[in-house]
Amino acid sequence: MPTLSTLRQKLNLTQEELSDKSGVSVRTIQRIEAGTAPQGYTLKALAEALGVNEIELLETGQSQTMNNSKWLKIINLSALPFAVIPPLNIAVPLLLMIWKKQSSPVSRKIISIQVLWTLIAIVLMVLVMMLNDWFGVKSQLTLLIPLAWILINVIIILLNAAGIEKDGSLRISMNFSIL
Repeated sequence: MPTLSTLRQKLNLTQEELSDKSGVSVRTIQRIEAGTAPQGYTLKALAEALGVNEIELLETGQSQTMNNSKWLKIINLSALPFAVIPPLNIAVPLLLMIWKKQSSPVSRKIISIQVLWTLIAIVLMVLVMMLNDWFGVKSQLTLLIPLAWILINVIIILLNAAGIEKDGSLRISMNFSIL
């Protein structure tokens, strides 16, 4: 299924020229080419300017969104095998995001969650070591904290994968992005 960008380029139009021809702002065209589905007036105007029917243009947007969703899922799940190796649970999804040019707010939040989660793990391990030194506590707590951290991280990754699959959003998210 061709993308809006492909349809536009077939007619040898720049985004600015398509904007002039359709009456849709360049920024809106950029958003649609990045994966947002056109609606209402925008859908009609772009379809008319490109000489395609509205259904074809809608299907184009949906296939683009599905492709983005697929890569979001892959980026998120790529942290799963490395949940036990904190630097790699950040590096692998980050490299995938850069390699596949999938730098969206959702993909940045996926990586930010892993960064924050790794920082929490470091703080927890330092606290456990300090407890061991200060109070001579030699308990199962030393082993329990990393296991709990790994289990919770796996749950976060799986819940977010389910959310991406269902509606393209994260189930466990932050209101800010570290990246």
